[in-house]
Amino acid sequence: MKKLISYLYRNNSIVYKVLLFLSTAFAIVYFFPKGGKFRYDFSQGKPWQYDNLYAPFDFAIEKSEKEVSDEITQITSSSKQYFLFDNTKVDEIKSEFTQKLESLKVSDSLSSQDIRKLKKSGNQLINNIYRYGFIDDVSKNKLNKNSIVVLRKGEVIEEISYQKLVQSKDILTKINDKFVDYEKSYGKDYIFEVLSEIIQPNVSFDAKFTQKELDEILNDISYTKGMVSKDALIIQKGDIVEGENLNVLNSFKEASKSLIWTKSNYNWLVLGYTLLVSLALLMLLLFLDRYRKEIYLDNSKVTFIFSNVLLMIFAQTLMVKYNPDFLYVIPLSILPIVLKAFFDARLGLFTHVLTVLLLGFIVPNSFEFIYLHIIAGIVTILSVTELYKRASLFISIAQITLIYMVTYFAFSIIKEGNISNIKWEYFGLFAVNGLLSFLAVFFIYFYEKIFGLVSDVTLLELSNTNSKLLRELNEKAPGTFQHSMQVANLAEAAANEIGANSMLVRTGALYHDIGKMKNPKFFTENQITGVNPHNDLAPRDSAKIILDHVIDGIEIAKKNNIPDRIIDFIRTHHGTSLVYYFYKKEKDKNPNMEVEEKKFRYQGPIPFSKETAILMICDAAEAASKSLQNPSAQSIDELIDKIVEGQKGNNQFINSNITFREIEKIKKVIKGKLMNIYHLRIEYPE
Repeated sequence: MKKLISYLYRNNSIVYKVLLFLSTAFAIVYFFPKGGKFRYDFSQGKPWQYDNLYAPFDFAIEKSEKEVSDEITQITSSSKQYFLFDNTKVDEIKSEFTQKLESLKVSDSLSSQDIRKLKKSGNQLINNIYRYGFIDDVSKNKLNKNSIVVLRKGEVIEEISYQKLVQSKDILTKINDKFVDYEKSYGKDYIFEVLSEIIQPNVSFDAKFTQKELDEILNDISYTKGMVSKDALIIQKGDIVEGENLNVLNSFKEASKSLIWTKSNYNWLVLGYTLLVSLALLMLLLFLDRYRKEIYLDNSKVTFIFSNVLLMIFAQTLMVKYNPDFLYVIPLSILPIVLKAFFDARLGLFTHVLTVLLLGFIVPNSFEFIYLHIIAGIVTILSVTELYKRASLFISIAQITLIYMVTYFAFSIIKEGNISNIKWEYFGLFAVNGLLSFLAVFFIYFYEKIFGLVSDVTLLELSNTNSKLLRELNEKAPGTFQHSMQVANLAEAAANEIGANSMLVRTGALYHDIGKMKNPKFFTENQITGVNPHNDLAPRDSAKIILDHVIDGIEIAKKNNIPDRIIDFIRTHHGTSLVYYFYKKEKDKNPNMEVEEKKFRYQGPIPFSKETAILMICDAAEAASKSLQNPSAQSIDELIDKIVEGQKGNNQFINSNITFREIEKIKKVIKGKLMNIYHLRIEYPE
């Protein structure tokens, strides 16, 4: 047991990675929709690439979405419209009409016979109007005059032509026609007024009952239109997948899912997904181990990468489960943007491609999905640069969104053969995708705080010479500050020349000597009075003060919350080099004693990246150039060659992944910059 605990303790980093690997794989498989993958891949308008396909079982041929939609439209347009006929309202109108006529007094204008005649004619008109019913125009529910409607008179149902129903626009005409020949104007006007007032619609559209009947009919719609028997030929090799062939293949695909992927083989399905996910994550770990060793050894960074992959897969699978129509709303381009901001383009693209390939197993139209997102990921890597510039991210995301739209447009034309069936709403989804991609800025800020990473935006803030720490350096050690500025300019130019991270190396150069603030007068660049305090110290004590500026710088940086990525420049800018001046002085002082070299050598580590190697070269070159009495092109050239060869001879660059060719380019840049700095102007006559 003790041996096991001891082994786990010694290999805690590997144990952590194994646990991270297993938990991430489990989470991804858990999120994945548990459905089988159809064994054949086919696209509309493309030839069938496999051998002749025969049905392995009986299955029904499903109607296409268009066929079902057309059938629903036809049923809806031809469905019966139900109306309620109100008998009580007819009786009320007749009763009210009779009362008004009975209250009419016999006069010179109207005799009792005239009143009886008006009453009879009025009742005839009411019966005529309400024979089939009086409906208001607003209740016609988009019917034409030849439409057949159904009247519900209590328990009695009667089908009639819609044109038989009286509408409000016809009422006045009917009243006028009925009494046009009546000779007495007083009676005519009175009856016209009475009937116009009391006659009201008694037929209303029964929306609830109509919808109920329509739903019952729609529920009885058959979604199949035939059968394919076992061993029947489905499609021949080389046939074009379109029309009926496409419909039968889609039916076979759906039938296969329902018959093959059942609970009995659920465990095999999960095993298959687990193997595929594990392989993808293993490839990511192997990539980090082989090409990004410094990231692989940092468990925090590995956790960060795996967490981002899991987050993207989680968001996409949620959309697949709940609404696949909005599949392209999820901004997967955030992943390469974030990884490129903190690491590099190659890692960002590699991780993005693996993530998209994993998602390809669960999304519809997987080839289209994979192609779209991989192309978008490549454009993201190529276009997203200098995130600290506000316009840069906006332009890059606009380019990514345009690529999405163009690629989808091309796919649609290939599949449909024209643009009439393109789903234009997808262009809106891509626009939303672009807007959501701006969340990358939020994620970058959030990850900086959680994982202690550094992006270009943070580097820009740190490189501001008005920041608290750099302002303090300028006040306490102005010579060191000017030295740091010169080194930063040299390092930035060199980094640009070989394609390294210029913003990172510039920021590292500005902070690499902040440890000199503790004892600024012990460094020559700050000795403005000409008094050298080292004259009063033993060489060993002087060397300790010089060596300690690295440790002091690390302590000051940590106290001021400077990111580790910048502190790395403080640690490595002298590597394991020797403070040769005081070492030689100690040897000369004690020629008969063996001098302990360790006391005069920096603790390191040596540079482990191109950027830290650039700083080491530029720092030594700038400092040494100050010792030249009469700077010339030849003396500068010889000095830089001597410094770099000495660093190479001391194996200071073996861990920095920098080539001899790149070192030569750096030397050339430094020589050119220093010659410009020390170039003397012509002497003007007095």
